[in-house]
Amino acid sequence: MTRTARDLLKTTTARLAPDPCSNPVVPRIARGEAPRSVLTALALEQASVIPADRRAFQHLAERGLVADPEAAAFFRMLAEGEALAEEQLEAFVTACGVDAAAAAAYAPRPGCQAYPAYVAWLALNGSPADAVLALTANFSAWGGYCATIATALRRHYGFDDTACAFFDFFAEPSPELDETATAAVRAGLDAGRLTESLAHEYGRLLQHYEAMFWSALLEPTP
Repeated sequence: MTRTARDLLKTTTARLAPDPCSNPVVPRIARGEAPRSVLTALALEQASVIPADRRAFQHLAERGLVADPEAAAFFRMLAEGEALAEEQLEAFVTACGVDAAAAAAYAPRPGCQAYPAYVAWLALNGSPADAVLALTANFSAWGGYCATIATALRRHYGFDDTACAFFDFFAEPSPELDETATAAVRAGLDAGRLTESLAHEYGRLLQHYEAMFWSALLEPTP
């Protein structure tokens, strides 16, 4: 079933690839045209997204411990990665000129927080195996965005390696995570725990909520 699992991950990722026009922010950052206020909003919104996703992944891991250990291993890796990313995010927030008082006073934008809210819904309601497939497809686009942002922050905004480490982390390929995702999908298929139509629907919604995240960064400060 190895090839079948890999093919399913590949085809689902291709089917759910976002429309290039759905993200109005990353191309502007890539050209150095996004104002610093957008970078600041990105930093502060991620400060809410990352810990929320980490807790959702931890819950998915706990749900899969007995019935779906392969999916549990995948979500443990994600949760550990979010914890590391949360530490690296601090340098980006600081580079954006945000102090503790400004961070505490910031009001998150509903459009930006719809994505982690839906990840939390998946943690409570989705099959862990289905969530593995949906999230893996979504992460492909996110990694590409992060690679573009990391390059642009250095080239156009003068950010150093420490400030860019958050984006470098997500941009870096992770063969170990890919193998763990493949094992989880394979196990889900073998045991009949994975429903491709549901996983596709979850992934479709994740992509739409991510598009909302980027568009909301351009909205006026609440």
